[in-house]
Amino acid sequence: MQTRLNYREVQPQALQAMLKMEGFIQSSGLDKKLYELIKIRASQINGCAFCLNMHTADARSMGETEQRLYLLSAWREAPFYTEAEQAVLALTEAVTLISKEGVTQELYEKVREHFDETEFVNLIMAINTINSWNRIAISTGMFPTA
Repeated sequence: MQTRLNYREVQPQALQAMLKMEGFIQSSGLDKKLYELIKIRASQINGCAFCLNMHTADARSMGETEQRLYLLSAWREAPFYTEAEQAVLALTEAVTLISKEGVTQELYEKVREHFDETEFVNLIMAINTINSWNRIAISTGMFPTA
């Protein structure tokens, strides 16, 4: 496989814009392991091998278990995720696949049972950030390396 182009070299300001979004999430107080679950789930949906490779490794280095990583795409059937994590994973799917049904009022309320308004905005920004990273990686032909 060959990368189509190196967007970081072609347009460094694009990378800087993305790093500002990432910096916002990193400083928001969002739990880092939860953010990795968001990144992995969105990347699974989007089919971004580059990001899946990176974020599963990052999650493992943070202490995430292999079992939870293996079962993330089937989180609804796996008893290994908290109610708060389940709400976030459902939100991640809804935002990533926004054209399907959007974010329903029921889902919004479920997330809000566990997260306040500020945290909800932080979650939305986190989901949008990884979706942007996925779209950049896929569009420019980035792929994982061994």
